[in-house]
Amino acid sequence: MNANIELEVSQARQLAMAAMCGRGFGESEARITVEALLAAERDGLPSHGLSRLPFYLDQAANGKVNAGAVPRVEADGAVIRVDAAHGLAFPAIARGLEAGYECLSRFGIAAVSIARSHHFGVAGAPVEAASRRGYMALAFSNAPSAMAPWGGTKPLFGTNPIAFACPRRDGEPLLIDLSLSKVARGKVMLAKKKGEPIPEGWALSEQGRPTTDPDQALSGSMVPAGDAKGAALALMVELLTAGLAGSHFGFQASSFFDAEGEAPNIGQLILLFDPSRFSADFVDHAEQLFAAMQDQPGVRLPGDRRYALRRERRGHMSLPASLVAELEAHAASN
Repeated sequence: MNANIELEVSQARQLAMAAMCGRGFGESEARITVEALLAAERDGLPSHGLSRLPFYLDQAANGKVNAGAVPRVEADGAVIRVDAAHGLAFPAIARGLEAGYECLSRFGIAAVSIARSHHFGVAGAPVEAASRRGYMALAFSNAPSAMAPWGGTKPLFGTNPIAFACPRRDGEPLLIDLSLSKVARGKVMLAKKKGEPIPEGWALSEQGRPTTDPDQALSGSMVPAGDAKGAALALMVELLTAGLAGSHFGFQASSFFDAEGEAPNIGQLILLFDPSRFSADFVDHAEQLFAAMQDQPGVRLPGDRRYALRRERRGHMSLPASLVAELEAHAASN
């Protein structure tokens, strides 16, 4: 069994930065990426945390990820176009949000479309950041094919996350963050690394049969959340992201999990709204709905569990020893 190592956040940050900068990433791009991965760890989302970094580093070494990429931003009214230049997504998201906030002051709404991008990370992160500024936000990303259209067996769509955040009057933002597969594919990859089975109902084999074998799941198809409805939403996200950005649809994109082939070249879309431009009392009005929900025993607002985990893990994190060793090897080899 793979033991875990307890690290201070500062130690994990230093190790990850050394590995990224040694692989040719600029300091600013590396810092944005590392902070996003550390935040995922603190939020109890290790499948989107530092476990992703070795994949990024291997792909940078092989040229599948452009380590020297600097995102380019172009504004056209309320539309913000970002070219991630086949680099990692996190710097492109950050630059796109900066431009989107400026656009909100003029139009009250902004659409940030990101082309030639990579793994989105935790979809809730950019919308939460926007909501802490008082904005409502929606985010979408496509991904390499992992899910078949309903009735089929060959994956065409990504697991295609959707996230939404809404500001609160006093409390933490309302935060909805979900994959359009029953679970994120990264959880299957973690199970494969640990040599563990996955629960039945997560995935299908290449023959379209339910499987608990992570290898069969990765070569087969993830099961869409809500069955036919989830598959339809995944199609919608493909068109909103890769369609609008002119990037690869899921079935055209290479894997996030190996260093082979060309860049994934996927797309993202972030929609930003200034609620005060729609309704002067929006926040107070929304609080009536939240209060009615919380009046019912057992109901918690979306995002509350994530915030609780974040508070518990504020100063330290537990990482697999094999991951720490892998990052140390990357840092030492450069």
